[in-house]
Amino acid sequence: MVEVKALACELPSRHGLPLARWTCAELRREAMAQGLVAEISGTTLWRWLGEDALRPWRHRTWIFPRDPNFAEKAGRILDLYQRRWQGAALGPRDFVLSADEKTSIQARKRKHPTLPPAAGRPIYVEHEYTRCGAWAYFAAWDVHRAKLFGRCERKTGIAPFQRLVAQVMRHEPYRSALRVFWIVDNGSSHRGKPAIARLRAKWPNIVLVNTPVHASWLNQVETYFSIIQRKALTPNDFSSLTAVKKRLLRFQERYEQSAKPFQWTFTRRDLHDLLAKLDRKAGRLAA
Repeated sequence: MVEVKALACELPSRHGLPLARWTCAELRREAMAQGLVAEISGTTLWRWLGEDALRPWRHRTWIFPRDPNFAEKAGRILDLYQRRWQGAALGPRDFVLSADEKTSIQARKRKHPTLPPAAGRPIYVEHEYTRCGAWAYFAAWDVHRAKLFGRCERKTGIAPFQRLVAQVMRHEPYRSALRVFWIVDNGSSHRGKPAIARLRAKWPNIVLVNTPVHASWLNQVETYFSIIQRKALTPNDFSSLTAVKKRLLRFQERYEQSAKPFQWTFTRRDLHDLLAKLDRKAGRLAA
């Protein structure tokens, strides 16, 4: 039993097998081929693996932070979610926005109409479709006020992002705010000193705050994007690009009617613990 479990904890490629990962059947076959057991049923093997919660057919991806200033950059975003900046509390005229673009939202016109659910069966969606183009959906989420701003653009870039910013900043309370913090990722349209200069030239009260590289999970608008993907875009069945745009903007309006600020619980302490854990894991991998 121990030898079979040990085999399950190794990659098949290390045994010269043309497999990416074990299945129960392949693991059973290899265990018998190596003489670890004379015979074993799939049910018994499943039970042995279950004793130690081993599921070698499952996998997940991971990536280590590679930004040397990851902790500093992530920490200031977590502070903003707690209404703090550079060690001081935000004032009543300070606002925090989380913004990004959701790219390549396609309009897929199905060959046959989608059928509604019925007793004993789910929604039926035709597999074949015609592509009718795609939108980039730009959105800004007011972290503490649960307000949404969004627009559909044909493509991403500096000009489309600037239009989103203008859509927000021409409204109160942002227009006359003391500071409006914009949390964004490292896309080319809103990264670095040139982006800061462009924005501050038109809106001097903007403070651009970039997430670390590979840290989109720190940007709260990504949570909204996951909601809109589940509730408005899946399954994808649209007769035209106009239908996609109408759905996105109507959902945005509907969501905002009952929206509340996200209960963000990940703090600087959690960040410290996470980075320490990753350092330990990196050390083990390098050993």
